[in-house]
Amino acid sequence: MNTDRTTTRPDAVRTADRGAPAAGPATVHTDPGGIHQALARLDRPCYIVDTGQGVGIANSRPEAAGRVVAATGPLTPDALGSSAFRARHGVRYAYMGGAMAGGIASEELVIALARSGALASFGAAGLLPERIETALTRFAAEIPGLPYAVNLIHSPSEDALERDCVELLLKHGVRCVEASAFMDLTPHVVRYRAAGLRRGADGRIRTDNRLIAKVSRAEVAERFMRPAPDSLLDDLASRGLITAEQAELARHVPMADDITAEADSGGHTDRRPLTALFPTLLRLREAIGRELRYERPIGVGAAGGIGTPRAAAAAFAMGADYIVVGSVHQACLESGTSDAARSLLAGASSADCEMAPAADMFELGVELQVLKKGTFFPMRAKKLYELYQAYDGIEALPAAELRNLEQQIFRRSVDEVWAEVERYFTRRDPEQLRRAASAPRRRMALLFRWYLGMASRWAVTGDADRRADYQLWCGPAMGAFNEWVGGTYLAAPENRRAADVAHHLMRGAAFTSRVHQFALGGVRLPAAATEYTPAPLAAPEAAR
Repeated sequence: MNTDRTTTRPDAVRTADRGAPAAGPATVHTDPGGIHQALARLDRPCYIVDTGQGVGIANSRPEAAGRVVAATGPLTPDALGSSAFRARHGVRYAYMGGAMAGGIASEELVIALARSGALASFGAAGLLPERIETALTRFAAEIPGLPYAVNLIHSPSEDALERDCVELLLKHGVRCVEASAFMDLTPHVVRYRAAGLRRGADGRIRTDNRLIAKVSRAEVAERFMRPAPDSLLDDLASRGLITAEQAELARHVPMADDITAEADSGGHTDRRPLTALFPTLLRLREAIGRELRYERPIGVGAAGGIGTPRAAAAAFAMGADYIVVGSVHQACLESGTSDAARSLLAGASSADCEMAPAADMFELGVELQVLKKGTFFPMRAKKLYELYQAYDGIEALPAAELRNLEQQIFRRSVDEVWAEVERYFTRRDPEQLRRAASAPRRRMALLFRWYLGMASRWAVTGDADRRADYQLWCGPAMGAFNEWVGGTYLAAPENRRAADVAHHLMRGAAFTSRVHQFALGGVRLPAAATEYTPAPLAAPEAAR
C-alpha cells in the first residue's frame, strides 16, 4: 500500500465515533479479507494504520494515535447524492428506476422500488389511456403515500397520446412525471407543470407537480431549466387549461425540478459520454441559477451506462444528485417483459448493442439503442428505413424488395399488415390514417412502424415464433452488470429482483466511494479487498 498522502485528517473522523456504538479495542486488519470486511462496515469510520511492518485498517481509532496515517468517516448508501433530491421526492436513496416504454418499467417494478426506498418511473409511453389508468389505480391502492413517477414521452407523430396522458395524470393527481425524448417544450408538458403551482400561506410558490426531465442535449436542458415560455402559458390560460394565477406563477419557477443527463443508454439516446455531458449540464445549471436566482437549485442526475457500483460511484463523484438505472432493471423479474427476453439480456456483453430506427420517430430518422445479440431486429429495422428513404411508397418497391418484405420481415402480406394498422390507429389516433390516405410515403411509414412496434411486443410477450425479431432496448450498462455479477447469485435471471439490484448498486457505490477516498489520498489497498461482490440478502435487509 502506498500512503504518501492522508485522505482525511484522523482527528476529523473522531466526531463520527461519538455517535456510534462502542466497538472495543481496535482490531487492525492486514489481510485482504479483513480489509474488505472493515471497508464494508459502512456505518463505521475507517482508519489506515501503520503497523511498523506494513499498513492495516481498523473501524475504530487505535489507542496509539500516531499510528493512524489516513482516515475516513462512515458512508452509508442513503448518504450518497443529494439530500434535497431525497427530501423533494420522499425517498431514502438518491436512486431512480428510469422509465422503459410499453410498460416494461411495469407496475411491479415501480412498486418494488418504491417499497425499497427508491423512486421509479412507470413506462407509460406507447400505452393506451385505459392501460395507464389501470396502473395509476393500482399504485393508489398498493403504495399509498409512497413516491413514484410516470413517464411522459414526447410524441411528435401522435400529439393526442401526449395530451391524453397529461389528462390522466392530472385526473389522478400524479405528483411526479419523468419527461423524456422532448426536443422542445410542448403545451402538454407545460400544462402539467403549471397546473400544480400554487402560492403557500407563507407566500412562497409551491410546485405540487414535480417534473424530472431526461435530456441528452444542453439546448433541451436549458428549456427545462428556465420558466415556461410566455406564449405557451398565455395560450393555456386563454383556453382555460390553467388559471391566470398558475400562468403567472409559472413565469417564476423552472420547468423541471430535476434534469437527468442521459448518456449512453438503452432506447432513445445520443450515446453521449457521461463524463462529457454531465459537467456541461452542471455548469448550465449553475449559470441559469445565478441568472434567475431560483429559491431552490435544480437537481442534476446521471443516467446511461450505470450498471455497476464503480459506475454509480463515479457518477456521484462527479456531483450527481441522483443516479438513474434503466437497462439493468429490464432484466429483473418485475419488469414487464418475457422470460425469453430476460434470458437474452442476461447473456449480453457491453459490446452487444446497436442503434436502430425508432418506431415513434421513424420519419425523422431518430434511432434508439437495442440489443443485437440473438436477434435480427437491428438489421431488419435499418433495412426498412433504407426503403423508406429510397422509395415514394409501398407500390414503388421493386418486386424482389416487396417479396423479401412480406416473406422475411412482415411474414404476412402488406394488405394484412395494413388492416392491422387501420384497426390500431382507428382506436388510438385516427388522424394518422387520414394523413396517410393521400400520402403513399406516409402510408409506407405506418406499415414499417407496425413491424417496429410489434418487434417490441413480441419480446414482451415472449413470442417464440418471432424470437429472431425481438426488439430489446438495451445499453452497455447491461453487459457491464452481467460481467460484474458473474459467478454470484445475481448471474441467474430468476434471482434478479429490483430491490436486490438497487440495494447492491447503492451499497456497492458507497463501498467503492470509500475505496476511492483512500486512493485519492495516496492509499492503495489490495485489489482483492476493493471489489464489492453482491451476496444474497435476507428479506428484511432487501427491503431496507
